Amino acid sequence: MKGIFFGIITLIISTLVIPILIITSCDINIPIISKSNKEAETVESDLTIKVYNHIEKRNMELQLEDYILNVIAAEMPASFELEALKAQAVAARTYAIWKIQIFKSNGNTQHPSAPLCTNHAHCQEWLSTDQLRERHGRLWMYKYWSKLEEAVESTKGVIITYDMQPIEPLYHSTSGGRTENSEDVFLRAVPYLRSVSSPYEERSPVLVDKKVVPVNDFVNQLKVYRKSIKLTAKNIEGQIAIHDRSSGGSIKRMTIGNEEFTGREIRELFKLKSADFTIKASGDNIEFTTRGYGHGVGMSQWGANGMAEKGESYQDILQHYYQGTQLSKIKSYH
Repeated sequence: MKGIFFGIITLIISTLVIPILIITSCDINIPIISKSNKEAETVESDLTIKVYNHIEKRNMELQLEDYILNVIAAEMPASFELEALKAQAVAARTYAIWKIQIFKSNGNTQHPSAPLCTNHAHCQEWLSTDQLRERHGRLWMYKYWSKLEEAVESTKGVIITYDMQPIEPLYHSTSGGRTENSEDVFLRAVPYLRSVSSPYEERSPVLVDKKVVPVNDFVNQLKVYRKSIKLTAKNIEGQIAIHDRSSGGSIKRMTIGNEEFTGREIRELFKLKSADFTIKASGDNIEFTTRGYGHGVGMSQWGANGMAEKGESYQDILQHYYQGTQLSKIKSYH
């Protein structure tokens, strides 16, 4: 089989004809994968893909499923429930296929010779086995590697589709109790990236976080960021007002001094865990209290693990966080 960039590629997605499962938390009917479907058992997902290693500044050629294994090892705690790891594997595989299709049409200016990179800030984090061993130790490898392999192998070739196309399966650490509509964060409404409840995140270490910024630093950073702002350190709390929040809790619109900001702007400027925050003055400091970690769109990893702990399958998890989608299998590559 030729590598994906060395020939003409045809991606045939076989949407499976299977029973209907009622997801009560979503109140919609969604097809799920049937293991008895013989056609679904024969999957060729061992194509070679190109990935740009942003640390070593070189392209790597990896088998898709090998790539997915090291992505989930880097992106999600290996101690999570197996069904949560399966959900992460499917999301990571879908993201890879989605990026490959986008690359064929539009390329990528940050790594023009490959559709994917190893930088989590731009694509998905990927770590080599040696890097994982260095980060976690040999005992971690012994304890969890076979579990990670099972998560990948048992979902081999499975991706998430909407209208017969791979979706952009955004995910994040912790939503804070409810995920975000895509347009409230990225300005574009996507039908499968809807705000849904994410109730099982109590054990997330970043469910609630606090950050303290000296008032003078707060004022100075805002003046550098927005030169037209009129803001003084005196009576700072009286110069801050939150006007509107999203359905997921993030600040959509707030005023500081004479200027209007989004919660996302303030989050990025002060390196907060999320845009769902409260803000108050305390002496000579500004105190931020955030809920959740990440952009809040798509699958919450801690929410997924909570669902798995409650007995939900990876299919249940994915169809909850990605509304109206189907699980399909990559049938063949040419």
